[in-house]
Amino acid sequence: MNLESLFRTKSIQQLITEAERGSNDSVHGNIGDRLKKTLGVWDLTAFGVAAVIGAGIFSTIGNAAFQGGPGVVFLFLFTALACAFSAFCYAEFAATLPISGSAYSYAYASLGELIAWIIGWDLLMEYAIGNIAVAISWSDYFTSLLSGYGIIMPKYLTMDFLTASRAYDAAQPLLANIVPPVTPTALHQAGLSLSQVDGFEAWTYAPRFLGIPFICDLPAMFVTVLVTWVVYIGIQESKRVSNAMVLLKITVLFMIIVLGAFYIKPENWTPFAPNGVSGILKGVSAVFFAYIGFDAISTTAEECKDPQRDLPRAMIYSLIICTILYVFVALVLTGVVNYKNLEVGDPLAYVFGPQGANISWISGIIAISAVIALFTVLLVFQLGQPRIWMAMSRDGLLPPIFAAIHPKYKTPWFSTILTGFVVAVPALFMNLTEVTDLTSIGTLFAFMIVCGGILRLDPHRPREPGKFRTPYINGRIIFPVLVLGTIAFQIIFRNEAFTAFCTEFTRHQFPLTVYAFGILVLSYYAFTRHLSLIPLLGLTSCGYLITELGITNWIRFGIWLVVGLAIYFLYSEKNSKLGKRIESKKF
Repeated sequence: MNLESLFRTKSIQQLITEAERGSNDSVHGNIGDRLKKTLGVWDLTAFGVAAVIGAGIFSTIGNAAFQGGPGVVFLFLFTALACAFSAFCYAEFAATLPISGSAYSYAYASLGELIAWIIGWDLLMEYAIGNIAVAISWSDYFTSLLSGYGIIMPKYLTMDFLTASRAYDAAQPLLANIVPPVTPTALHQAGLSLSQVDGFEAWTYAPRFLGIPFICDLPAMFVTVLVTWVVYIGIQESKRVSNAMVLLKITVLFMIIVLGAFYIKPENWTPFAPNGVSGILKGVSAVFFAYIGFDAISTTAEECKDPQRDLPRAMIYSLIICTILYVFVALVLTGVVNYKNLEVGDPLAYVFGPQGANISWISGIIAISAVIALFTVLLVFQLGQPRIWMAMSRDGLLPPIFAAIHPKYKTPWFSTILTGFVVAVPALFMNLTEVTDLTSIGTLFAFMIVCGGILRLDPHRPREPGKFRTPYINGRIIFPVLVLGTIAFQIIFRNEAFTAFCTEFTRHQFPLTVYAFGILVLSYYAFTRHLSLIPLLGLTSCGYLITELGITNWIRFGIWLVVGLAIYFLYSEKNSKLGKRIESKKF
């Protein structure tokens, strides 16, 4: 093994040929088994909207608005802009390389095998943690919906073990001050939050096995199994479910925007950015978590009727539709009630409740819409991860069984089932509130790799008719000027923060320091090599968003990558089909 072998690339034509040929290993199924081509541009757009319009608009938008005020709309616009730069790069790769694998396949063609493995491993984390978080969030909305109809599930079947354990421990110092019987109301009055009261009840009344309480989030596992079954039986069925649910939730959101417009109080929009730029950016993780789904469209490339035409269009269409919806919903939320009251888990229901517009009949519709919205997010994520595993297996970086195609349903059956287990089991027992930022950092890293891959391609190569190409704008002068302008702005208008950054180094400043150094390097290469401006802006905007996620998430992400590198050098590098092919030519 040498350094050159780690960055060996597959040609675009080679990747396409291997995908079209299908499997030629008996463990995969019949020779020539391929995925079923059934998706059109509007099906793909619906998948994008299904992935993006979910927990963000029904939950995390409230906390982001609480931090940034009405000015949170600028965060949505900035995030959409960062995604748009990346979307152009994704679209060019999707048109040039219309196969499953998303950023993994794109990196293999442009940056080499090691980078491809790193981004593939990163995408596995992104989809898995994202899926688990969405499944748990779906469970919360579903149990709330059931309780509204008088169906109360036992608390020990609707939450994770860790949350219940912590709640029980928090209650112990308070029990001495409560006169029996210990009721939920008494616990709440003594100082426990409502969620802690639920956790205490779950721990107290859960059945025991060898003295250990049996506590699990059963609805989270149920929805994961249901979604896995839909994805397993075929892309056609997944498409129908997604299209119907997306149409329903867009209709509901349109109704919310129109109804809410009649209850807006313009004084609630003043001040528009009460906590300044820093307050707006505090919601970056929650907001970006909402946008990560549009890249999942690219994993369905081999199931598209005309991927070179439809994939680029669907990416742009879904991004535009979702950004418009998020901006208008944010304006309605912050216009109907004061932003200070939006630090709640269900902001839409809150705004239309007694504290806001007071339209009682719409609360049930919002609850049902939230359950549907989160289901479609989970559906698209569960659809994407098996196809990345399939692409990695085709190249020999994972065992052959990962690329197995079901002879009847024409889906990657083993990878789909494994994805279900990987999500369902942790969702049953784990609390992942502390690591959901990993989904955002993983996605931003993938976006940066894709933008970097486009920079490696020759922008002046012959244009192929009917294939999307990222518009080439020479960044030789524009990009360094933008960098210098940003530095000047910091010195003039944020001198105190700029001086502190330069003189008081802490470990929490490390991400921003790495970013600043990277920007200077990019400026040098932009000037000397006439790099394309759009992928440069994609790299810089996504890189800045990563710095806002903090050093703790950088450390966790680094640990995950170290584990992935260990697997690569112990298994994947030795079993790489490209590596074996190159070695065989030497003898």
